[in-house]
This record gives sequence, structure tokens and C-alpha cells, in this order.
Amino acid sequence: MSSSWIAVIVVLIVAFGLAYVIGRMLTLRAGVLKATDDAPAVDTSELGLSGTGPTVVHFSAVWCGPCAGVRRVVDQVCADLPDVAHVEIDMDANPDAARRLSVLSLPTTFIFDADGRQRYRTSGVPTAADLRSALQPLLA
Repeated sequence: MSSSWIAVIVVLIVAFGLAYVIGRMLTLRAGVLKATDDAPAVDTSELGLSGTGPTVVHFSAVWCGPCAGVRRVVDQVCADLPDVAHVEIDMDANPDAARRLSVLSLPTTFIFDADGRQRYRTSGVPTAADLRSALQPLLA
């Protein structure tokens, strides 16, 4: 094999390795709940939040495949924790709400406390365990 073919193979291996590392980092970040205690106050009056307990709000769209996964996880958690309300907002039908909350990708999930303050936010599909652990302190 000539040295030019070896150089091409090395460049391809490095490129695929770099793409794998970047993809892995993005995958690990998806679905991780992030506390948003310092989030700016946003008008949430039109979101249909519960005034008696925490509310899980997730933005979805008909064309969004992972949104069905979020729906299943949130429904499961809300069935286990009956004091938690669930609101699903179609981003195509209500773009103003998505704009107000700076939703840039789907699925995006929020947890609001009983006072309407945003407490957690995640992009991607959260795990049921992460949602439960974020909601438990808000139920006390």
C-alpha cells in the first residue's frame, strides 16, 4: 500500500473517532434534568398549570418520534404520583408558549412547582427515575 492510502485511512479513522465522541457526548446530555432555580420569571398563566401541586409540562409535535417516549414516561410517573399534573403542549399549535419558554428542540420537558415557578428543564427523553426524584421534594 502506498503512503497516500495509509494517510487516507488514518484521516478516516480520526474523523470517525471524533464523530463518535461528539455523538456520545450529545447522547449523554439528552434527557438529563437540569435545575432551573435561576430561570427568569415567565408568564405561565396560559399553560394550564396546577395550583395545588407540581406540573410536568412537555412540548411535543405530531411529527416528533421521541415525544411519544416522553409521553409514556410522564404518564407512568403521574400514575405513580397522583398529585402531579401533566400538560402536553403541541409546539405547532401553540408556538407562542414555546417561544416564551425558549423551547428550541423537541421534546422539551419542564417541571413547575405549585406556585408556577420553573424548577427543572430537560431536552430529550428523561428517565422515570429522574422525573420522580425531581418531583418528590416538590410534593412535600
